[in-house]
Amino acid sequence: MNIQIDSNSHFTIYNLPFGIFSTPAKHKRAGVAIGNYIIDLSVLFEHSFFEDKIHSNIFNQDSLNDFIALGKDIWSFVRKKIQDLLIEDSDFYKVNHDKFLFLQSEATMYLPVKIGDYTDFYSSEEHASNVGKMFRPTMDPLLPNWKHMPIAYHGRSSSIISTNQNIKRPYGQVLKGEDVVYSPCNTLDIEIELGFIIGKSNNLGEPIDIKNANEHVFGAVLLNDFSARDIQRWEYQPLGPFLGKNFATAISPWIVTMEALQQFYTEAPTQTQTVLPYLIEEKRLNFDIEISFEIETAKQNKATVAVTNSKYLYWTMEQQIAHHTVNGCNLRVGDLLGTGTISGKEKTSFGSLLELTWNGKESINIGDEQRTFLLDGDTTILSAVCKKGDKQLGFGEVRNLIIS
Repeated sequence: MNIQIDSNSHFTIYNLPFGIFSTPAKHKRAGVAIGNYIIDLSVLFEHSFFEDKIHSNIFNQDSLNDFIALGKDIWSFVRKKIQDLLIEDSDFYKVNHDKFLFLQSEATMYLPVKIGDYTDFYSSEEHASNVGKMFRPTMDPLLPNWKHMPIAYHGRSSSIISTNQNIKRPYGQVLKGEDVVYSPCNTLDIEIELGFIIGKSNNLGEPIDIKNANEHVFGAVLLNDFSARDIQRWEYQPLGPFLGKNFATAISPWIVTMEALQQFYTEAPTQTQTVLPYLIEEKRLNFDIEISFEIETAKQNKATVAVTNSKYLYWTMEQQIAHHTVNGCNLRVGDLLGTGTISGKEKTSFGSLLELTWNGKESINIGDEQRTFLLDGDTTILSAVCKKGDKQLGFGEVRNLIIS
């Protein structure tokens, strides 16, 4: 290896995620993370590194959309070229590395793609069951349709942000007793999710076959869907989430490619309800991605609040895509599909404060402080890693400070 990489690094040679960054001397452009560094893809293009496979400098842009639109063969080609560059003792690396290598600590990260549409699913049985137990205690926790199809709602793409951007506490209508009041949200929450970035479009009117669904995904990001629970509770019936959800959704700045994630496939939970043919999979697979949620307070107290895993998801990525498009809906390059909150069976693996505190009834200790929901001055931190034998990769962090 031409770069020394810490054994605990998220950005190993097995990863090579793509993102958009800037440095003090140069504007936004595309890069790949390796160890503590970023490889500037626009500089590599200028040095004819990608031979005749890429004909214009699509890396010298403020999003990855045009690169992603080139297709899977090009994604794989670029990733393999970078792996070879880092592994081989080449003259090209020796002569040019100081031109294309930048420290991550000196860079600013941005949203990696222009997101035209955002859909948030509800794919964790444990999360959906917990919510049902809380708010419909005398009924079956799952609504009748839940095991027949992946439930989802369309979110707001304009308020999707990335790491190190502040979250302003939202205001809205809240029901207090029998009175409806205009109020700041008092039950501000997070949701631990995985997000999938669409890499291949389908035409309007042409559903995506579940057998081909994974061919339509470029990669995955961490996703923190901030939620104003008190605003949501008053508004959501009968049409579902609106202002309680659309004020901020944060994703990690690095997109981990499907190619990198393939080695971390694991079996998905057994489906206990027969589904319609368009949702049937020959082999049900999820990704074994361990996701951690930390809170750091204004007093500098810090604690890991929950650790969950995307392998728990009842509805798979492929099922989400097949269902999303079964009516002919067209997905486009750069679209974002969230899994919905990911919860496991143990309380320590619940993916939201709503569940962890059981709707505010049980507080969480963070040093000598307690929390039920987020307070101003709290910083939320999501991070995730995959491990298999001696191979490891991670997603980095998505950090966001709550302000008034």
